[in-house]
Order: sequence, then structure tokens, then C-alpha cells
Amino acid sequence: MTSFDDKTTRIRTSAELGKLIKQVRQDQSLLQSDIAGLAGTGNRFIVDLERGKPTLQLQKVLDTLDLMGLEVIIQRKGQSNGHS
Repeated sequence: MTSFDDKTTRIRTSAELGKLIKQVRQDQSLLQSDIAGLAGTGNRFIVDLERGKPTLQLQKVLDTLDLMGLEVIIQRKGQSNGHS
């Protein structure tokens, strides 16, 4: 995984996603409890998400990403998505 600075980042594992989410949260000067409160989840969910727990509910993960100003883009491997 590369450093995240407003560019497209390839994520291949739940651990990489968790690391990215933690980095973005810290860049936004937010606490885990801030994200949990805004997302309507428990603090434990955010802790598990940042640790890369692979069995979290997908919709909650997507909602949390959206709340943080992130989105998921799906593309075939080896193709450029046109985002910079």
C-alpha cells in the first residue's frame, strides 16, 4: 500500500484498508470515538476496522468510508481508473 494523499490507493487486504482508514482519521485530527459517534457505530467497530478485522459488516465499512470522504472504486486488474 502506498501513502495516502488525495490519490487513488490500491487496497488488497483488510489490514491495508484498516491502516489507510487510521491514517486518514489521524490526518483529519479525529479520534476513534469521533468517527464511531458520527457513524452511529460502537467504538469497538472502529478499532476492529483499523486493525483490519476481515469479518466486519460491509455496509458499515462503506458507510464509514463515505463519512470520512472516501469511496470504493472497482476496476479490472491492470486497468487505469483515470483518477489522479
